[in-house]
Amino acid sequence: MHFYGSAKINNRHHLEIGGVDTVELVEKYGTPLYVYDVALIRERARGFRDTFKRLGIKAQVAYASKAFSTIAMVQLVKEEGLSLDVVSGGELYTAIAAQFPTEKIHFHGNNKSIEELKMALDYQIGCIVVDNFLELHLLMDLCEQKDTKTQILLRVTPGIEAHTHDYILTGQEDSKFGFDLQNGQAEKALRMALESDRLEVLGVHCHIGSQIFDTTGFVLATKKIFEKLNEWKSGFGYISTVLNLGGGFGIRYTQEDEPIPASSYVEEIISEVKNQVVKYNMELPEIWIEPGRSLVGDAGTTLYKIGSTKEVPDVRKYVAVDGGMTDNIRPALYQAKYEAVLANRPLDEVEEKVSIAGKCCESGDMLIWDLPLPKADNNDVLAVFCTGAYGYSMSNNYNRIPRPPVVFVENGITQLVVKRESFDDLIRLDVALKEQVKL
Repeated sequence: MHFYGSAKINNRHHLEIGGVDTVELVEKYGTPLYVYDVALIRERARGFRDTFKRLGIKAQVAYASKAFSTIAMVQLVKEEGLSLDVVSGGELYTAIAAQFPTEKIHFHGNNKSIEELKMALDYQIGCIVVDNFLELHLLMDLCEQKDTKTQILLRVTPGIEAHTHDYILTGQEDSKFGFDLQNGQAEKALRMALESDRLEVLGVHCHIGSQIFDTTGFVLATKKIFEKLNEWKSGFGYISTVLNLGGGFGIRYTQEDEPIPASSYVEEIISEVKNQVVKYNMELPEIWIEPGRSLVGDAGTTLYKIGSTKEVPDVRKYVAVDGGMTDNIRPALYQAKYEAVLANRPLDEVEEKVSIAGKCCESGDMLIWDLPLPKADNNDVLAVFCTGAYGYSMSNNYNRIPRPPVVFVENGITQLVVKRESFDDLIRLDVALKEQVKL
């Protein structure tokens, strides 16, 4: 079994994370429980940030907070000197509550509301990534109303889709995001933005995919963007001072995954940007990237209590846990794969393959198929690895199940950063029917 970060087997033969025994965590906080290895988050953040610094490149590493957004997480991002990428009013509000420096906040989204844009302008955030023509018009009008200016990036679709090791080059990318580079949309948007005295167009942004395990897609996207930037330079004298190449850097969920170090992504991106700058005789732009999953994904572990079992002869054995698609919807949503061990006896000999079922009233609520485990009973704790991204952030109250708490662990110290929801929390916003009075 591959362990991540500070995770190891301690002298009690229990799984330990951040110097804390996971069995003790369960005794203190209950299950299900999200546990984050803070030292590993710091290590991942520094892997991106320090590579730019070592190579002397002006850059911003913005944590894509959609992966996992809480006040404590935003505070940790601030401690590590990163910028912050938000995609909703709620994520922006969380950042403000965490007292994150607003000049280092970037706001994404394909359908930002008027209220969200007003909020972004009122807090004078660093950059708004403009996604479409409606947003461009709204932003210009709001800036006029508020007698203010704002910095923007134009999100473009370069015609490259990347996932894992597959790359697809398309003339016009079929995406709900951004201005297409090939059909004239991007030029039209740039002209509109440059004609406004309320907008400062820093540059362009693209995001080519997720769980990407090499640098080919980023190189191809960089080449296509610079081709267009050269046209814009000669066509109407526009010089991009920022190039944001997004995120999508892959992590290891199972033995099948083979991610590369953060430094390798950064070094290859810098190398290609430098190549293009020389080719087109341009100034080196500031490079921005947006790691999300790659900062928190493998730093998160979810702990469950084993519950009931069901054996279907000659088919499979189901082992149920006290969570499921309410705390991790990824397996049900897109067949995500995970690895797991019994946290209280990880060294015991594997005796069978079982399928880990959630407790929701859905046959599709399955967390892991065909997991090798020792024989498990309802005194055992299951630790599912690499649940730090899109676990808590996509959690829900299906079947009226309260969401789990979140605990940070570092150097033997635990800190509760999100409380467990109660049944009272579930009905807090409910409004009872008024008694009907017959006339």
